[in-house]
Amino acid sequence: MTRENTTQSQAHPADRGKPAFPRRYYRGWKPFWRDLKYLFSRQEQIKEAMRSDLITPAFRERLMLAVTEVNRCRYCRTFHVGQAREAGITSEEIAIYLSGTIPEDIPEDQKLAVCFAQHWAESETLPDPEFQTRVIQAYGEKTFQAMSIVLRMIWMGNLMGNTADYLLFKITFGKLGV
Repeated sequence: MTRENTTQSQAHPADRGKPAFPRRYYRGWKPFWRDLKYLFSRQEQIKEAMRSDLITPAFRERLMLAVTEVNRCRYCRTFHVGQAREAGITSEEIAIYLSGTIPEDIPEDQKLAVCFAQHWAESETLPDPEFQTRVIQAYGEKTFQAMSIVLRMIWMGNLMGNTADYLLFKITFGKLGV
């Protein structure tokens, strides 16, 4: 993907001097529709990623928590903390994710992927190609594709939640939604 295909998080010129909304959100319909189209065109891959043994529920929640903390979506955070607990992730590990850090004691075979998920979100879905190649080599193409679907799903969920908060922020002149 090119930079123009990503969601822009930089301040809009018309917003300079006003209180800034501190999280990424959809700045227009085009990036939202692009993400929605991407996911709808990959429904079979989503089913496989969510149901197969390629990514366990705990592994999936670790990926989602890493991305959610970068994007700081409060709705996804609440939901995925519950899902992580259900998947057997400890409260201590969850607390570390919520601080924006990747725990050191996660399963060794998941560390690279969780670091990649955080990097992927920090780079607004444009990860370093060498890092991505390293992840593909470590997990294989099929697992990497499943991870990519999971990352894209949480990215879209985060931005949708943050967009709702952005609208609340705008209509309350910065009092709510932050």
